[in-house]
Amino acid sequence: MTLADAPLPPPVDAPGRAGIPYQDLIRPLQVHGSLYTDPAIFADELAKIWYRTWVYVGHVSEIAEPNDYVRKNIGPQDVVMTRDAAGEVHLLLNRCAHRGNLVCEADSGNSSSFRCPYHGWTYRNTGEMVGYPLVQGYGGKKQFSLGLGRVPRVAVYQGFVFGSFAEEGPTLREHLGEAAGEIDRLVRLSPEGEIEISAGWLKHRARANWKLLAENETDGYHPQFVHSSIFSVAQSGIGALYGDRSIAVTRALGNGHSENDLRPEFRRIGTPLGWFGTTEARMPDYSAKMRSLHGDAAEEILIDGGPHVMIFPNLFIAEIQMFAIQPLAANLTVQHVTAVQFKGAPDMNRRMLQQCVGSVGPAGLLLADDTEMYERNQAGVAELRPEWLDVRRGAHREYVDERGLTVGGATDETGMRGFWAHYKQLMTEGRAS
Repeated sequence: MTLADAPLPPPVDAPGRAGIPYQDLIRPLQVHGSLYTDPAIFADELAKIWYRTWVYVGHVSEIAEPNDYVRKNIGPQDVVMTRDAAGEVHLLLNRCAHRGNLVCEADSGNSSSFRCPYHGWTYRNTGEMVGYPLVQGYGGKKQFSLGLGRVPRVAVYQGFVFGSFAEEGPTLREHLGEAAGEIDRLVRLSPEGEIEISAGWLKHRARANWKLLAENETDGYHPQFVHSSIFSVAQSGIGALYGDRSIAVTRALGNGHSENDLRPEFRRIGTPLGWFGTTEARMPDYSAKMRSLHGDAAEEILIDGGPHVMIFPNLFIAEIQMFAIQPLAANLTVQHVTAVQFKGAPDMNRRMLQQCVGSVGPAGLLLADDTEMYERNQAGVAELRPEWLDVRRGAHREYVDERGLTVGGATDETGMRGFWAHYKQLMTEGRAS
């Protein structure tokens, strides 16, 4: 029996479960284990985080043409992302207004309408009802004010589509804050100033709480231990960038976002495309396009590379690949993974796709390593003692930079502390963010 097949221990009851006192479960340098195991806490998270704050849903390139659609999710909610004939993007809930059946079966396609297979009720790809059969049963041909459910707020930043179930609250740009600049960094690496999500998505199931995944994405303490095998096989120097001698930093970007900023190391080395493990000589077409587009600024762009950023609560951009976290239960999460593709860079895209498959594909080692750790963590936090998890690493050497952001060393838990501070705010105040 593998760890993935083994039954998980029962959840530990959280103190004060009837009215969960999150201020008592989250300390400055510790978090309580029940935050990862308690189904009541998970239900509360859906209400106060996933169904209130801005959540990454998809990318406009996935619905490039009028009437394109693709099925996505916000937590457990099945969402259909559509582009109508006028080009507007909509996020619709995949549930018929009649008897609750799913109206969209295919993962993607092109259609101006959706017809429920149960009783034939039909809806436009904007969500409005078109009609229903056997109208006499409803007193003749009438138009009900019944349509598909909608995600009330939809916003797009650099092609990334986000949705919020909250009718009111901060704008997407306010939510992203400093993390918007990391998305800009990614897009700037495209010779045409756009990225595309066209390689398809892989789904990885982890028997673990979603927060274990979110914490891990910018945890610079684990790579040399957990990923030593893939670093050795690939002869990668990335592992050395996460150590006490590294000049890379971990930065809390506010609103729960965080990054591992490896640019100080890449700039010290000073090799364009070194961050990608290659050289301009091996990517001549891409390099020429970038230098033509950006002029003198191209040197720094090609040295700095892509971001390594976790955008609260569910989008992780790891230089050349993207991860979308989908929580399904207190102990079950699906991680959707794809390769980033730069518009106008076929030579670069082929290599990015190959590297993505090698690290996070079905036989890839990188995500397999992480998933084993997630599931071992989930089993461990359900044990009764010790009750608390420690997140103090590097707290004594943090500093505030010129932007007012908290910065720690490459292996410090600065990002985790930023995550938990924002989590606590949302769970205690219950406001959108």
